[in-house]
Amino acid sequence: MILDVRAFALACAIIWGAAMFVITWWLIARDSPANVIALVRQFYIGYSLSPMGSVVGMFYGFVDGLIGGAVFAWLYNLLVARGAQSGE
Repeated sequence: MILDVRAFALACAIIWGAAMFVITWWLIARDSPANVIALVRQFYIGYSLSPMGSVVGMFYGFVDGLIGGAVFAWLYNLLVARGAQSGE
């Protein structure tokens, strides 16, 4: 089975972007301390526990999920093709 790289990447982007948005709002609602997101803030510049930070996180999550999903699907397809060539 071969994965459609664009469709898989888009699905990963939507899921990861939505997850970043929802997790940020969940942390805001729980009044979590800001140090909870210290690691995320190192990779997603401008991200914070705020309404604007949830949008920034959603954007970064979308881009991150798009790239990660595309790489994963491409690598999966490459390995499946090599497995089919070797007769497995």
